[in-house]
Amino acid sequence: MKSLLKKILFILLLISSMSSFGQNRILSKNASVSIITCDTGNESYSLFGHTAIRITDLEKNLDVVFNYGAFDFKTPNFVAKFAKGDLEYFAVANNFSDFMNQYTYEKRSVFEQELNIPLAKKQKLLDNLTATLSSSESYYTYKFIDKNCTSMVVDILNKTLGTTVIVKKTDTDKTYRTILYPYFDTSFYEKLGTSIIFGKKVDDFGTRIFLPLELHKSLKLIQYENHPLCKESKTVLEFKKETPSSCWDNYYTYAFLLAFIVLINKKSIDIFYLFTMGLLGLFFAFMGFYSFHDELAYNYNILLFNPLLLVLLYFSYTKNRKWIINLCLANLFFLFVYVLFMLNKIHLLIVLPLVFTSTIILVKIIIRESKRIPVVI
Repeated sequence: MKSLLKKILFILLLISSMSSFGQNRILSKNASVSIITCDTGNESYSLFGHTAIRITDLEKNLDVVFNYGAFDFKTPNFVAKFAKGDLEYFAVANNFSDFMNQYTYEKRSVFEQELNIPLAKKQKLLDNLTATLSSSESYYTYKFIDKNCTSMVVDILNKTLGTTVIVKKTDTDKTYRTILYPYFDTSFYEKLGTSIIFGKKVDDFGTRIFLPLELHKSLKLIQYENHPLCKESKTVLEFKKETPSSCWDNYYTYAFLLAFIVLINKKSIDIFYLFTMGLLGLFFAFMGFYSFHDELAYNYNILLFNPLLLVLLYFSYTKNRKWIINLCLANLFFLFVYVLFMLNKIHLLIVLPLVFTSTIILVKIIIRESKRIPVVI
């Protein structure tokens, strides 16, 4: 009930704030419509950039930016809702100057592509956007690939133009995982984390526009009514990208930690490693069933982060020699299958050190148990 009242209050306030550029505003012949693309940032929420729509009509004192990227951090159980995939995002409208202040503060470049569309379509787009803001359509359930700030802009543009004009023109022969991979170059452990938590869906070919810079590239190549849909892209705000440096967030600490686990050759360290790998496998399995994010389902990385490792640890605790060896062999088989399956995957190299570490520890356990004299009762 409280959630419903919040929505009603938000919509009433939104209608009030939209009165200055509402549905009754008639655009002049000099009005312009453009797609705003905000460059990537170094924070987690800004790794992929942002997309918005700008409508400008100086004769009517109108310069507004519409975007679908708003969410409320105060939402009850925010993290749980985001993980489950039922967190609501919503569309907002801001004055262009206010919108730009944020990206100036964050030192992120902003690009603009003006659309070559008739005045009637510009008016229709403004009407559609205003109608969306003043209705329940303002809210949508965020999905990483299928529904986000970029895909929602693509949908309303195609709806306004009356046909599916805006489609992906670049990198359609690459998987979503391959497209996403370079976005994590500034953070090694985020790259590792997303590599192992994403499942089968991100290995499909990336035929949908779901990232701001993808839309920016595609718009340059799209034709509409026998002419380019967009004018030349112009840079509204420019900053030189700064690559953050970290003494721990890099491949070297990752390699050092795994090398330490292998070389220290201590049973307690091996147990802790196997326990962590098995626990992560349980988490991935749980998220695959619990979350509405299709990207987390059918996670074959569970062959590496195998919950059977927890069963192995149980038999290790009970000193059941036969089952210890059998489960070690089973896990080695799963690792072999995993590597074969991963041969054409872009994240093979980042998980190989984990494969090697797991293999060495399992082989050590087999050798140790083979030498152990079984207790005769």
